[in-house]
Amino acid sequence: MSAQQRLGERFSQLHRQDGLLVLPNPWDAGSAKMLASLGFQALATTSAGLAFSLGRRDAEGAISRDEALANARDIVAATALPVAADLENGYGDSPQDCAETLRLAAAVGLVGGSIEDATGRADAPIYAFELAVERIHAAVAAARSLGFAFTLTARAENYLHGRADLDDTIRRLVAYAEAGADVLYAPGLTSREEISAVVQAVAPRPVNVLVGSPSLNLSLDELAELGVKRVSLGSNLARVAYGAFLQAATGLADGGDLRGAQQAVSFDRINDLFRG
Repeated sequence: MSAQQRLGERFSQLHRQDGLLVLPNPWDAGSAKMLASLGFQALATTSAGLAFSLGRRDAEGAISRDEALANARDIVAATALPVAADLENGYGDSPQDCAETLRLAAAVGLVGGSIEDATGRADAPIYAFELAVERIHAAVAAARSLGFAFTLTARAENYLHGRADLDDTIRRLVAYAEAGADVLYAPGLTSREEISAVVQAVAPRPVNVLVGSPSLNLSLDELAELGVKRVSLGSNLARVAYGAFLQAATGLADGGDLRGAQQAVSFDRINDLFRG
């Protein structure tokens, strides 16, 4: 069994074992190593975190597929953990684009990834239902052709684009589950009732919930009690890091206030995290 086969099986098994899988999102090799040092069992990339690190906006097509996969390759190489990737909308509209992105993702060592049904266009932000399902069918077929367990997550993006339509979101997630997606995910759900309805609709497939937002007032224990299997943080940890940087730099720029800078992690501690 190859290393990627072992990691793929491990990642798949993490979705079947008891308890909640907490899947944090590094944006580069350094943040991946930090997270691995804390004992997390797997990692997932963040498209927004990568965009911010390159000085670009997210969700506007500013990051190419090649750039995203190069970043994912660096994160894969940084630790011995299974890594999944935010593959956005598959970097193209067609089912064939999604399938090719899955194959390329596997080629850089990833053992999981998500495909969303957002188009990236303001005038029509969500793919039509039939095309969205075809795209997941193609991604599933590509994942199953890889020769190892690749965990495919299908995302319904309504709530991130001003469409708080639970019925349509559930309709899409059920169809994606029927198409063969391994994990279902509707980022932006915040209420107990919405999350419970999604979990019940796609059972027994695992559901991922986006956490870290102040609008979600449920603890990890409460989410687990609702039947949620996995939580991720998206760009949250990157924004925490950039927020602390901005706060310290703002104090320095506005009045020579060094208090923010003096709260930095010690050089030796952070340097030792990157040993080996």
